[in-house]
Amino acid sequence: MDQQKPAPHPETLRGALRIPRWEFIALCAALMAINALAVDVMLPGLQEIGASLGVENENHRQYVIPAYIFGFGVAQLFFGPLSDRFGRRPPLVAGLIVYIVAAAAAAVAPTFALLLACRLVQGVGAAATRVIAVSIVRDTFEGRRMAEVMSLIFMVFMAVPIVAPSVGQFVMLFASWHFIFVVMAAGALAVLGWMWLRLPETLHPEYRRPFTLDAVLKGFAIVLTNRVALCYTLASTFIFAAMFGFITSSQQIYVGLYGVGELFPLIFAGMAGVIAVSNFANSRLVGRIGMRRLSHSALLAFLTISLIWLALSLAGPIPLWLFIIIYCCAMVPFAMLGSNFNALAMEPLGAIAGTASSVLGFMQTFVGGVFGTAIGQAYDGTVMPLAASFCLVTAAALAAVLVAERGKLFQAHNPPVTPGGFSE
Repeated sequence: MDQQKPAPHPETLRGALRIPRWEFIALCAALMAINALAVDVMLPGLQEIGASLGVENENHRQYVIPAYIFGFGVAQLFFGPLSDRFGRRPPLVAGLIVYIVAAAAAAVAPTFALLLACRLVQGVGAAATRVIAVSIVRDTFEGRRMAEVMSLIFMVFMAVPIVAPSVGQFVMLFASWHFIFVVMAAGALAVLGWMWLRLPETLHPEYRRPFTLDAVLKGFAIVLTNRVALCYTLASTFIFAAMFGFITSSQQIYVGLYGVGELFPLIFAGMAGVIAVSNFANSRLVGRIGMRRLSHSALLAFLTISLIWLALSLAGPIPLWLFIIIYCCAMVPFAMLGSNFNALAMEPLGAIAGTASSVLGFMQTFVGGVFGTAIGQAYDGTVMPLAASFCLVTAAALAAVLVAERGKLFQAHNPPVTPGGFSE
């Protein structure tokens, strides 16, 4: 198995960025926010889309979201190695163009099947933004600094779920659901122009890897045989599955079960706001407490809240006010898991950041999307299946973390791990 080259020193790359740190964070957040826009702006329009295209089964309307997520997940396996070979900019430009064209095509799709196909292709294009945004951050920062920057990126990124459902609802006040896809294409076009003008190449030429089957497979092997990287990737996958499950069924829960009607975007925005504030808090705390101590505490808190939620749901119907309180409480520790788990998974793999990011992204979105779809399809008119699913996936995440840390939580530093293997 080939050995990793030592990663270029982050301080050197950061000095080469030639853009302010705040703009770097905002641009990376915008690249990742394209994905949130593609999902969350759709939520108010699911019912109209189903009625317009003849989808009778309410749960089948959810497929508009998984179709995108599956394309988004699988394509990340290709964009990572491509970005390690050709640099970050060319694959990113190509992905954004595919996203824009697919969104425009979805706006005129005459059938539900063609709409799902467009969403699949749109997800393929979006895969470049997620993989390469994380790779760029890893090119530039490491350790707690990376976790801090990722938290700030997630904080800005979460502004999209706050406003996206309201944007979708606003569009549908004056036009049909088709124009929601026009909004997606316009947003991606704006980000493409910003990125083209301001984002420099962050991959140092001497660290480019050949794009051959052998090199790609060896890169994947390095990621998948690193205990810490693999286990934290699995942990983040389970946690994101819970979020995907909630997103796919949120419209049915709030509108169908609780009957909130047009208040749905506002409630959804409030919960997204909790995540954004928690990400900001994480960015302030991670440097003092450390990624492991903070994320391990958050994981145990997330599991505890999920268990309380399950117990309450088994006792009887949960009123809307209590559901909102429980879910907001759960989102506080949830926000402290994503950025820290991502940083911990990427930490030992800086020399193959693109490939590592592609595996991480594939696991989180495709595998997490499969689990999340199953969670959404289990919706039975109550929140009990969702609560039970949160407990199961969080317990699985805890098991993965325990394997990564050899059964010891809250350690400030992990024992040294040899690149490419479980051995120390």
